[in-house]
Parts: sequence; structure tokens; C-alpha cells
Amino acid sequence: MDLNVLTEMCLEQLRLSGVHEGEKVIVLSQGGERLDYADAFLAAGQRLGARMYHLRLPAPLPTSGAWAVGETGLAGNPEAVEALKQADMVVDLIFLLFSEQQLEIQASGTRVLTAVEPAPLLARLMPTRQLRERVEVGAELLSKAKVMRITSKAGTDVVYKIGMYPTISEYGYTDQPGRWDHWPAAFVFSGGADDGVDGQIVLSPGDVLLPFNTYVREPVVYTIEKGVITDIRGGLDAELIKSYMASFNDPRGFGMSHVGWGLDHRAKWHGLTQFPGGMGMELRSFYGNVMFSTGPNNELGGPNDTACHLDIPMRGCSLFLDDQPIVIDGSIAVKEMQHKFT
Repeated sequence: MDLNVLTEMCLEQLRLSGVHEGEKVIVLSQGGERLDYADAFLAAGQRLGARMYHLRLPAPLPTSGAWAVGETGLAGNPEAVEALKQADMVVDLIFLLFSEQQLEIQASGTRVLTAVEPAPLLARLMPTRQLRERVEVGAELLSKAKVMRITSKAGTDVVYKIGMYPTISEYGYTDQPGRWDHWPAAFVFSGGADDGVDGQIVLSPGDVLLPFNTYVREPVVYTIEKGVITDIRGGLDAELIKSYMASFNDPRGFGMSHVGWGLDHRAKWHGLTQFPGGMGMELRSFYGNVMFSTGPNNELGGPNDTACHLDIPMRGCSLFLDDQPIVIDGSIAVKEMQHKFT
């Protein structure tokens, strides 16, 4: 993408995120990745009068094995972490989520924005204040609920006891101290009690496996008891999931992570066919999807910091909060969260 166009996009993003004259903003990159993003953010921030800096970490050493969340170039680099804690805002171009370092940076009051998706997707899913309002309606409903139930015609019927962990809203920009968000994003989520998730989840063809960045081809049946996956059954997809999870050699990977629903009417379910190089944020956000995740819950303040993590957006599900219908068969049921399709 042309650097001038990318800079204008970053300018709009920083305006939404409340960047103003005199603020200190650090752009964090690693090796040679996304240096065009770094240049665009630096130029955009200068136009707003912010004090802009670029912290560039060395490229990671070659490794083998499964992709793991929470492993970043900031581990063992306290000087870099301290520098980032001094900023009003950090633009994260390397993906810090689930890491101890990001939690430490946020705890200092620094707000964090992650931007790692392909530039054309960033452009198409530019955040809006209207989308934020829709997400915040969902966050308010979720924060007051004690029980979440998810069902589907494929056979899903699972109950989450919620309220122990905070509700997180993602709408693609961050203008509040200590807040994290991801560009692009539009969904709301929380987590079940550590021993408070029970039932069955059935994946159907067309549901999404992230970070595999693939679509489910045949049914997969999860059995969950007291917050732990006790069985995964099905064909090839089930075998791939089990093999991936086993590669971490960590039983905590079978715990239940966050759960919620997507609210961006512009996001496309078929997005992986257009942006295979991304990390699936469009799929997490598409309107009416219900996403459950497995593995870590430390981003919610929980004790599980396993590196084994799967996000699974599902189509055609129904989601209830204290028996109130929120999503019905993949359609948003609450008027204040609905988009009027034409």
C-alpha cells in the first residue's frame, strides 16, 4: 500500500485513540516486519504534535515448533519494557497479547494498540465511533450477567458461569489509560469461572480454527467438564486440533479461555480467502459469530498463562445471558446492537 495512504489511515486511527500534542507515543516493531507501518504511524503522530519514538527489537532467532501466544521479544528485556511504560501510548506491531510484558505496560497506565493485519484489511475495517457504541452495549449486557448459555442446531449446548472475570470490549482503537485494543476488531468477551464451564460444543463445517487459519470441514465435538476439555472427537480436524494441543505438552491448554460474540457488519466470514497472511481478526469480528477459545485466561486476570491457544468463531449459534437472547442462529437479537442491512 502507498505510504501516503497508509499514513492517512494511521492518522485517523491516532485521532480516534485520542493522541494529541505533547503526548509520548512509542511504535514497537521487530526486525524488518511492518516497517512501513512504523513509518506511517510516526509520520501521522508528528502531524498531531505528539512526541514520536520508534523502538525496534532485533529479529527473533529461528525456532521450530508450534506457534505460541505470550512469547515476545520483550521477554528478558526489562530496559525496553521500562521505556514502553513511560509512553502515553504504545503502537504494538509485533503482537504482545497474553504476555507478562504487555500486562506490565498496561498496569503503568500506558494504552496499547496492536496493528498487525494486512493494510487493505485495516482500511476496510477502519474503526468508527458508531461501532464502538454497538460494542459497548454488548459489554454492558455481558458485565451484568451471571450465566451464558450457547446452543446450536449442530448440537452445541454449553453453560458458562460468568462474572468472575472482567468483560473486555474491542472496537479497534484505545483512548483510555491502560486500555488495550486491536485494529481491526469489533467484539465483546469475558471468561467462565475456572471450574464453571460444562457441556458440549459442536463445530460445524465453515466454523473457523485460529491460528490454523482454516475452515472446519467436518463436525468436531468438544466435551467440557468443570472448565476443562475432557474429550475431542471427530475426523481429521479433530485429530489436527488434538495433535496441535499435544505439541505444547501442557495440560492447561485444555482449559477454557475467553468467550463472546462479533459485531462488525463489514467483516466477512470468508475473509481468510482474501487475507490469508493475517491472523484472523476479521473472522473474530464478523457479525453474529459466537467465538469460544481454549487455553490462557491471564489477559482477564486468570491464572492460566499457557502458550497453547485456539480461537474458534462459529456460525449459526445462539447465545443467551441469564436467559436473555443475545444472538439467535447467528443473528444479533438485541436492537441496540443490530445493524440495519439494506
